[in-house]
Amino acid sequence: MNAVTPTPLAELPAQLHAQGWALLSPADLLPALHLREADLDPLRATWHHLPADTHLRDGGHYRFRRHSCYVLDNVQGPLIQAPHRAHWQPVTYNALHGGFERWFEPIDAEVSQHPAWRHLLTLLGQQFNAAKPVAQWFIEAHQFRVDTAGGIGRPTPEGAHRDGVDFVAVVMVGRHQVKGGETRVFEADGPHGVRFTLNEPWSVLLLDDARVIHESTPIQPLGEHGWRDTLVLTYRAGGFQGPSAYT
Repeated sequence: MNAVTPTPLAELPAQLHAQGWALLSPADLLPALHLREADLDPLRATWHHLPADTHLRDGGHYRFRRHSCYVLDNVQGPLIQAPHRAHWQPVTYNALHGGFERWFEPIDAEVSQHPAWRHLLTLLGQQFNAAKPVAQWFIEAHQFRVDTAGGIGRPTPEGAHRDGVDFVAVVMVGRHQVKGGETRVFEADGPHGVRFTLNEPWSVLLLDDARVIHESTPIQPLGEHGWRDTLVLTYRAGGFQGPSAYT
């Protein structure tokens, strides 16, 4: 497993240019949000109340999820929640779950309106905009819990993949009594890659989706019941993904 050194916030755009990914530590993220870790506990608690993902095509029952969409204007700045919509990916990027509309329950209003949530999505959007300036980011936010009640949980059942967006941020929210869940990032068109485990709450993996593919290995319980909670954010220029864009 490779040793991965976090990137200071001010160097994130340059690091994304240099290698297509970067790791942001809580020690850099939380001061930028003007928060302590305890201030995020109300948000973190909402991961205990996610509904089941009913679209898993591998027959599993290990994933729980909420999904909402936002638009960030990189000129004017406000983050606006978009009308609720289905999550859609082409089979080109997701052979297992692509090609059909997946409707999930929306992220709770108290989460979407929480200042820390809005600041987090905006701050990451600003970093991505420094790496690739665009007029607007179309953001999809996914609250995920992958649990081990059935013995094993798969954070990425589709395997190593890209998401069909410009940038991806994977925020580690928490791990409870699990082993595994190793993060793997590889060049999309080359042999090089890194392997490491996101352990620390509020550490963030940032990915240039055009340049790298990524996956997380399955998790197994260390006790009676374990889980892995993440927030996955995708940033795309030009609109949300939908079937009309690929016909």
